[in-house]
Order: sequence, then C-alpha cells, then structure tokens
Amino acid sequence: MSVETLHIEGSVENVLFRNEVNGYIVLDLDAGGELITVVGCLGDIEEGELLILEGNYETTRKYGVQFKAEYCERKLPENTVNIEKYLASGAIRGIGPGLARKIVGVFGADTLNIIENNPRRLSEVKGISPKKCDEIAEEAKKLFSLRMVTSFLSQFDIKPKYAMNAFRRFGGNSMELIKLNPYILCGDGIDVEFGRADAVARELDIPRNSDHRIIAGMQCILRAFAERGNSCMLIEHLLKVVSPKLNISEKEFYSSYNAALEDSELFCYVIDDKEYVYLPDYYYAEQFIADRIHIIKDFTSPEDYNYDALIDLEEEEKGIKYEHKQRQAITTAVSRGLMVLTGGPGTGKTTTLNAIISIFEKRGDKVFLAAPTGRAAKRMSDLTCREAKTIHRLLEVVFDSADRQIFAHNENNPLDCDVIVVDEMSMVDSLLFEKLLRALKLGCRLIMVGDFHQLPSVGAGNLLKDIISSGAVPVVELTEIFRQAQQSCIVTNAHRIVNGDYPDITRKDSDFFFFKRSEFEAAVELIVDLTKRRLPNAYKYSPVDDIQIIAPSRKGTLGTVELNKVLQEKLNPPSQNKAEHKGYTYTYRIGDKVMQTKNNYDIVWKKDNEQGTGIFNGDIGKILSISPASQTAVIDFDGREATYTFDLLSQVELAYAITVHKSQGCEFEAVIMPVMGVFEKLCYRNLLYTAVTRAKKLLILIGSEENINRMVDNNKRTRRYSCLKHMLQS
Repeated sequence: MSVETLHIEGSVENVLFRNEVNGYIVLDLDAGGELITVVGCLGDIEEGELLILEGNYETTRKYGVQFKAEYCERKLPENTVNIEKYLASGAIRGIGPGLARKIVGVFGADTLNIIENNPRRLSEVKGISPKKCDEIAEEAKKLFSLRMVTSFLSQFDIKPKYAMNAFRRFGGNSMELIKLNPYILCGDGIDVEFGRADAVARELDIPRNSDHRIIAGMQCILRAFAERGNSCMLIEHLLKVVSPKLNISEKEFYSSYNAALEDSELFCYVIDDKEYVYLPDYYYAEQFIADRIHIIKDFTSPEDYNYDALIDLEEEEKGIKYEHKQRQAITTAVSRGLMVLTGGPGTGKTTTLNAIISIFEKRGDKVFLAAPTGRAAKRMSDLTCREAKTIHRLLEVVFDSADRQIFAHNENNPLDCDVIVVDEMSMVDSLLFEKLLRALKLGCRLIMVGDFHQLPSVGAGNLLKDIISSGAVPVVELTEIFRQAQQSCIVTNAHRIVNGDYPDITRKDSDFFFFKRSEFEAAVELIVDLTKRRLPNAYKYSPVDDIQIIAPSRKGTLGTVELNKVLQEKLNPPSQNKAEHKGYTYTYRIGDKVMQTKNNYDIVWKKDNEQGTGIFNGDIGKILSISPASQTAVIDFDGREATYTFDLLSQVELAYAITVHKSQGCEFEAVIMPVMGVFEKLCYRNLLYTAVTRAKKLLILIGSEENINRMVDNNKRTRRYSCLKHMLQS
C-alpha cells in the first residue's frame, strides 16, 4: 500500500542543524502558525526563506514527529520581517543583523531584488562603502547562482548535493555552463548519472548526436571500465558498447571520438596497429610513470657495485646469515636508483628489507617507508620497527582554490627523503603511483616491495606486474623458503599453490585446516560456530578483532553480503541500547565491524591530539556511535575517529566477511575461507593464493577439495588493459 505524499508550505523559523557536505538539514518551519520540524537533504537553506515541501511525517523514538521532505521548492522571503531575518541569518557573507536592519530600512520589500539585480545601490545605505558594496555583490552573486542551479536540477530529481558539487567546481558560472553542456554534471567530482544528465539535455533540446553527449557517454563507459581495473579500452570495444547505448551510428561515434582527441578530452595509444583509448588522467599517469622511471635510471648507476664488506658487517651486527639472493637484493638496492624486491611468504623479504634500510641509514640517508593502506603501513612499522605511513598520508591531502583535493607534495614541494621504500606494491594503482613519483626528488632512490603473484590493485592498472615484466627495472625475486617458515603449512601450501601444486589439506596438527562441507547451510553454520565459539575458546581469539572471514565473492549464500548479515545477527544482534541505521544493503549498528570501500579524501578524522583527512579503500573500523538526529555515525579506524553522514555510509560495508580483493595488504591472526559455490570467473589460482597469505597463525578452508584443486589448476588471470609495459619498453 503506497503512502500518500503530503504537501506543506511555510517560512523557515530556525535552522537547527546543517551538514555542509551533503546538504542535510534540520529546521523549524512556520506553517500558518504551526511550528513543524522538517528534515531532509534540502541544500543551503536560511532562516526567513519560504518553502513548499512534499514528503511525509515520521515518528522517531528519540525526536518524536518530524516531516521528512523529499521535494523542496524554495522562494525568497517577500515581506520585510522575513527578508530581514533571512539576511540577518548570514545568508550573504558580510551582512549581519545590524546591517540587515539598515538595508531593509532603506529598500523594504524590494531589498532582495535590489541585491540580486542592482547591488551597487547598496551604497545608498549609510555605512556601506563602495568596496563593501562590491564585496556584498560578489557574495550575493554566488548565493543566487547556487539557488538557481539547485532549483533547476531539482526538476530532474537531482539532489541538492550534486548542485553544491557543481557550484564548487564551476562557481558563479555553473548555470550557464550546465545549459551549454549538461553532461559536465557526469564529470569527476560531481558524479551525476549519465541518464539524469541526458534528461536535462533533452529538456534543453540538445541533439542526440551532439559531441557533448557522445563524448560524455564514452567517458562514462571508460570510467566504469577503469573501476574494474583497466587503464584503457580497445577502440572497437568502446564502439561496441557506446553505439547501442547512445543509439548512434559508427560514423557519429568516430566523428565525436576524433573531436575528443583534438580537444584532449580523450587520448589514444597505439600498439601493433591496435588503438587503446584513455581518459586523460590515466593516460597522463602511465606516460609519466614510464618517463620518470627512465629518468631515475639515467640518474643512477647502471650496474651493481661490490658491497660485500657492508653486508658482512650487517650479518655480524644482526647475527644473521643472508643467502645469495638476499645479498644480491641488498647490493642492487644500494647500487641502483630503483629496484623491485619480490618473493612469496617465508622467503626473507622483511629481513632483506631491514638490512637495506639499515645500510642506507648508516650512510646518512633519510629513509621514508610507505604502503597503500593503513593496515599495510602498520604491519610495515611492526616489522621494521620504524614509522611507516600510508602513501596518502605521506603526500598530505590539501584543497585547492576550487575546493578540490590535491596532494601537498609534488614537483614543486617534494618529499624530504633520499630513499623511499614502498611495500605491498601489488596494491598500488597507476594514479596513486604517478602522484608518488611526482613528489620524489630526482635523486631519490625508490625500493618497491611486493608479491606479483597476489591480486592486482583495486584501482586501475597492473602496475607491479607491468614494471617487472617490462624488464625496465632491476628485479630480485627471493625464492628460498627459510627453515623456520617451512614449519608453517600456511607458508608451504602458499608456495605449493603458486607453483601449481595442490595444497596438503590432510594434516590436523598444523596451522592449515580443511573442513569438508557439501551443503551451503552447513558451511554457514560451521563458519558461525568457528567464529563465535570454537576459535575464541581454543585460541582466545576475538571474533571481531582477530578472526576474519574472507570469501571469493560478494554474491551468493557464501558471499560477503549474506555472510555479513548472518554474522552481524550472531555477533552483534539488535538491542534497545544500540542505535542503528538502515542502509540500502545493510543495517548499521553500534559495535559493527565495517570497511571503507572507496578512497575519500574529505573525511576528517581525529586521533588523540592529531587531526587529518582521508579514509581509504580497505580501511577497517568499528562503529562507535549513531545519531539519528544529526544523521551521522562515528567510526573508529585503528584509533582514528571519523564522523560519517548517513549518505556517506553508502561507502561503508559490514566487514565480518570481506572479499579476497578487499583483504589485500592486511594480515589477520585467523582466516576462514569458504571454497564452495565459487563463481567460475573467480575460480583461479592467485585469488586462492592471496587469501591463504592473509593468515598469520591459522587458516581454515571450508568446502570441497575439488574446488580447491580447480582454483589451483586455473592460472588464467583476468586481463587488465594497460599500455604501461609497452611505454616502459619504449
């Protein structure tokens, strides 16, 4: 049964709360003498405004009856009382209560018309100088432009937050630019869906075959392709997707494509007569990476020197005997300007890396350590006993004049280091690596550490594999498993898997266990029992902090979505004492384990006396509080407390169970992985290998031996489109 939409009108009496990021607001509306509390994402509304609202009343346990507005039509106040109240509220920067009274005293009910259309007349008001008049006029222009954009886009059910994004990007000219080309709304930083921008374009009578429409369609397809890990796309594939989607001919496609190339809205790179199409950001990134790597090589020695004496000294001090490949890695790192150190678990990467860092420090070099995620950086700190930062934190996120996120460190403000070591390079994507390279002094040495057998980055590119296979960079791969590591079945089975051999799942006395199950329900029951009861009782593990369920897929009975719902019900059930918020996929509850699913540079966090910005893809945290009144939740990410609006919670998922892709860069005391019902496209070797190597002390596989063997047998990797390898070789 559908709920009838209600219609109310009135003037804004008080603004009780506003969120500047998403436009969520709580206000008191005077509707014919009755004061109504209104909530909703209505934009930058001020006291005194007249509102026409559509929505419904809802009753909350804590705040009682509220009107939840789904649609808002705004009108400027018409009588002198509301006009003065509107200006006194700070709607226009530079006008406070006293000045508002003076201005309304001179112009009366015509005040807002004067400010919008003839602001120079404000100099008629005593106390307003010509300079002050110009300042007010500029602020008023911004206000009226934002109102115009918000009102116009609301006709197409485009929320105020998108209007605010457009205004931040394009300023006072937003309306003119949108009318000229509504497809700018699809761009990065505004992110309106193509279909909604298309609706605006139809209203403005923009032709179906206009360059603006076709180029925007290409860019949207390329962005979606990049979200699946690809830096570029073959031209014939792009044509095959775009033409039917936009209902255009091949001739129209190529006409707009050539126009996009001419205006640098798209780029192409040709390999063996095959044309690969790039969005500008990815083209510039991969081209810069290739160029900078060649420059670093030109600046440093082309061959290794003899550092045996230094390495012998390290051995004596540390009481360690380095094997041949480890000595080679240390020599290459100290001799060359850049190198890749790779190898599987138990092969001594950490021991080798500590020796490299120690030698550089003894030479007086300043060494920085970095990793792509917070957990990977923390692990690097623990293993090296030195501070390691995420790449984002190292580069420092700041905002430019247009309120866009940029990094503080770049070519003009390089990092103050002589050597930088980047761990977990398999997780680093092309865009982030480009930003890091831009921030390095030309003489800075670069040591890249990672396991190329693991899954590639979530972001676009196939960086580590391309760098290694290009032959453009010195690479040392450690292969010998050390005696202590040989005692771990996790380590030995990981190497068996990566070499194409089946893991030994018969032992019952080690750290690698297999439970055979053929029914999905039985597997779910076992996962819950192991997590909630058996492992905590046997090993004193925390079900939330120490045990991690890792699944191949999001979908299905044993996918992360369904497992998270089951595990939440068992580990953190609903309670009258726990506030919660119902999202699209999950209900979020105080105490829930959650994961950030995309990079967000805006989110402010606090840790002790430190404050920073940015929570990134793969960061795991716990919900501390939820406030329905302010529509916010506070999440603790390893001591960093960040406040999320309810809208932003769409970037957060429950994390009792996570996918293998999202587990990269992390290590957990115990890992449980279902290996049954695995989708064919996810049934491959390096996905299993990556999952196995996430476990520090205990790994449990649940399912069928046949599935495990199928994954080991399938060494086909999902192809990623990138031209970086060719660029490096060129």
